[in-house]
Amino acid sequence: MNKISAFVLVSIMAIFTASCSSTETDSGSQEDTFTYESELGPVEVPEDPERIVALTNGPNIHALDVDMVGVDQYTKDNPLFSDELEDVATVSETDAESVMAQNPDLIIAGSHMENIEDLEKIAPTVVFTWGEMDYLEQHIEIGKLVGKEDEAEEWAEDFDERAGAIGEEVKEIHGENVSVTTYETADDTFYIYGDDWARGTEILYQAMDLNMPENVEESVSDEGYHAISQETLGEYAGDFIVLSRYSTDEMNFKETDVWQTIPAVQDDRVIEIDLEASTYSDPITLEYLLEIYEEGLTQ
Repeated sequence: MNKISAFVLVSIMAIFTASCSSTETDSGSQEDTFTYESELGPVEVPEDPERIVALTNGPNIHALDVDMVGVDQYTKDNPLFSDELEDVATVSETDAESVMAQNPDLIIAGSHMENIEDLEKIAPTVVFTWGEMDYLEQHIEIGKLVGKEDEAEEWAEDFDERAGAIGEEVKEIHGENVSVTTYETADDTFYIYGDDWARGTEILYQAMDLNMPENVEESVSDEGYHAISQETLGEYAGDFIVLSRYSTDEMNFKETDVWQTIPAVQDDRVIEIDLEASTYSDPITLEYLLEIYEEGLTQ
C-alpha cells in the first residue's frame, strides 16, 4: 500500500470514528444514564429524565418540581394536584398502550402491579413497594431517581424537625400521654389506622410522636389498618380524633348516641380531613395536613 492510499484509509477511519462518536452523544450515551439499585435489581435510568410516567409516587415527583407526561387516575383526581396536573396524560398499569403512547424515558411502578414485564419493554422501569421504606426515605429515594436527591433530603430534614417541634408543643399543652385515633368512614364502613397508612398518620405517630390508644395499636398491628363497626367507635377513641371522610359524605352516624357520647366529640376535639386529599404521603400532602393538625391539636 502506497503512502497516499494509507493516508486516505486513515482519514476515512478517523471520519467514521468521529461520526460514530457524534451520533452516540447526540442520541444519548451511557454518560447520560446511571444505575439505580431498585427492588428488582439494577436498572439503567436517565440522569435527567424528561418523559416520566408515574403509575405510583406521582405526588412525590410533582413535589420535586419535575414534569411528568403520564400519571395515574387517583393522583389526577386528588384536589391537591388536579389543577396543576390537568394537562398530564392519564395512564394505567392495566393499559400498557396508554403508557407507551407517552413515549416515556422512565416508568415508576408499584410492586403490586401485575404487568411489570410489559412495562419494562417500554422504558426503564423502577418499582417501589408501599411501606418498604418510611415516608421520608421514600421521598429521598424518588429524589435520587429523578436527580433531586439534595432537595428531597433538605425537605425531609426540615419537615421532620418542624413536625417534631409541633408534637412537643402538643404534649406541653395536653400532656405526654395525649392520644389520637385516626378514623375513616366511607359508604358506612369504618376503619382505624396505624402509623404509616397516609391520612397524615406518619405526621401524628412518627414525626410528632403522639400516642394511639393501646387497643388501636393492637388492632392495626398486622395490616396497618382495621375495619370496625359503627357501634364500637367509642371503644377506640383517643383524646383527639382525626376523621377522614369524603367531602360529599352525609355522615349520619354523627347524630347517633354512640358518636355523641365519645369524650373527644363532646370536648370538640375532632379534626376532620378530606379523604380525597389525604391518601398520599408526599411533601405537598404532608404540608397540607401538618397545618391542619397543628391548628387542631394545639387548641
